[in-house]
Amino acid sequence: MANKVVLRGRVLTGTTEIPDGVVVLDGSRVAFVGDVSAAQTAGHELADARTVPVITPGLVDIHCHGGGGASFPDSEDAETAMTAVLVHRRAGTTSLVASLVTASPETLLARSAVLAGLAEAGELAGVHLEGPFVSVARCGAQDPNLIQEPDAELVRRVGAVLGRHFVTMTLAPEAPGNTGDGGVTEALVEAGALPSYGHTDAAAGEMRAGLDEAFDRLAAPGVRSARPTVTHLFNGMRPLAHREAGPIADCLSAAARGRAVVELVADATHVNPALVRDVVEMVGADNVALVTDAMAAAGMPDGAYRLGSMEVTVADGVARLTVGGAIAGGTARLSDVVRRTVRGGVPLVDAVRAATHTPATVLGRTDIGRLEAGARADVLLLDDELHVLDVLRGGEPVAQS
Repeated sequence: MANKVVLRGRVLTGTTEIPDGVVVLDGSRVAFVGDVSAAQTAGHELADARTVPVITPGLVDIHCHGGGGASFPDSEDAETAMTAVLVHRRAGTTSLVASLVTASPETLLARSAVLAGLAEAGELAGVHLEGPFVSVARCGAQDPNLIQEPDAELVRRVGAVLGRHFVTMTLAPEAPGNTGDGGVTEALVEAGALPSYGHTDAAAGEMRAGLDEAFDRLAAPGVRSARPTVTHLFNGMRPLAHREAGPIADCLSAAARGRAVVELVADATHVNPALVRDVVEMVGADNVALVTDAMAAAGMPDGAYRLGSMEVTVADGVARLTVGGAIAGGTARLSDVVRRTVRGGVPLVDAVRAATHTPATVLGRTDIGRLEAGARADVLLLDDELHVLDVLRGGEPVAQS
């Protein structure tokens, strides 16, 4: 094989674990994955294999607003957006969905055009719009002055700009016009995107109805994925209480039945690590996507930043709106999230699955988020403490500076 790379270590394939495994890369593709005995039987020479503690697929982040001082919602050109992409890529995220925030239609269309070009070039895995059809009562760091009434025509306009790169849109299921015939959910599915319910003040039953409708509409042939998603479970929604159920139980029930994927910002700020462990145990890693919800401060020091139209202050690594104090996205990279998830009690095989294989299914991709023959050679090499040693994307080393 030309450009052959042989790796040996504890291999997490995205679905299973091989305690003493071998990964063979041939150019831009994975050629072999298996245990040492199978590798030897297949004729692979292991004498010159690079041995590292942990080998995983490249990570897949489906909810990210920026990093390295750059913000996707504020990127007027591809160069600015790529600053954020590369900060996450160097930390192991080889497939990244760029997230926008609530903004005017003109701004959303302009930013979508910039990001669509990067997605077409293969630098991004797609685009997510967080808003603008969300709840003012649960807007979090979304600008309440720019939240709009649900408008299926705007979805179609965004879809015309993004094409096949339109991945998801966050919307509140209780808002009239977001669900039902002729609504936003229907328009998203027709555009090839997934509804992602969140930033919602839904009462018990309203989230269930929205998720059920989305799941039924996604049964159509040719859809990206058969399951809708839930935007950062627990954050930006009515909390779970024993006399006021809210939307969270509906989300957990749908995920446990394989009818939705719930995002978790498992950075120890947005969600307590013990709760992350409990959710993974309840619904299974097949139904959880670990995400960063990262903003411009990811990989950067504390200080003043922007998230769309909102001013953000980062102190002790926590991003909050300068006025109001709401949490305003994350500052971790996905490899940080995986490490913190494992420290919180989630088995490594499940944490890796939720950061690779499951989000890849949301994208409708079978060539990423897994280590198996034929997959793209996206590989993350980690030390015993799960810190990044090296990253390969398409078989090429990712420069660390």
